[in-house]
Amino acid sequence: MPKAKLQVWRGDEDGQYQDYEVEYEEGMVILDVIHKLQATQATDLAVRWNCKAGKCGSCSAEINGKPVLQCMQRMEIYPEDETISVAPLKTFPLIRDLVTDVSWNYEKAKTMPEVKLQPADADGNHRMAQIDVDRGQEFRKCIECFMCQDVCHVIREHAENMDAFAGPRFFIRLAEISMHPLDSNSNEATVQHGFGLEYCNITKCCTEVCPEGIHITDNGIIPLKERRADVYYDPLRAIGRKIFKR
Repeated sequence: MPKAKLQVWRGDEDGQYQDYEVEYEEGMVILDVIHKLQATQATDLAVRWNCKAGKCGSCSAEINGKPVLQCMQRMEIYPEDETISVAPLKTFPLIRDLVTDVSWNYEKAKTMPEVKLQPADADGNHRMAQIDVDRGQEFRKCIECFMCQDVCHVIREHAENMDAFAGPRFFIRLAEISMHPLDSNSNEATVQHGFGLEYCNITKCCTEVCPEGIHITDNGIIPLKERRADVYYDPLRAIGRKIFKR
């Protein structure tokens, strides 16, 4: 039976990596190996997980420096002689071992506007084109693993921006609302507010780590930036606002 060579972060911010060797079987994922380590050698190891099916986002961690879901990383992709490092998400405050405090994201969620539907048609129904349904469905695939937030350099490297900046996870939420054909929110609540959108310089690192394959940058952030520029920087619209005092 092969053995996985692991370097696992232990402790809090002042902790360190510890080396382990754990036997694993065919078909196991990183999370299986971490659970086996927890059961046999490190019973006090803290790790967060829930569904083990890539849908809850709870087990996100940095494997060999890249944010991934532990439950979706099969051991077979790593050479047997490779040492695999397992670390917590670096952007958020560390609680212990592999568990971080991601509550900042939930506080940001409270600031997001809600969809306000326009009045229904005469027959009492709301109607949308299928292309609009598909666009919103893509954004709804988010499982809130917060790996896009973790790699965003605006957050990771500049903590001073966190009050003004919502981050890619919430930009796709904002895009879903702003692009909803039946939404009646004012521009002030969505496009104008921006939630720090101007800080993003489109490196696409958020899109690269999304386990759901959401095109965060191309389908969410860039269209939001274009809408904002169109509404607030188009010269004809600016003249119209002066004339009609809007």
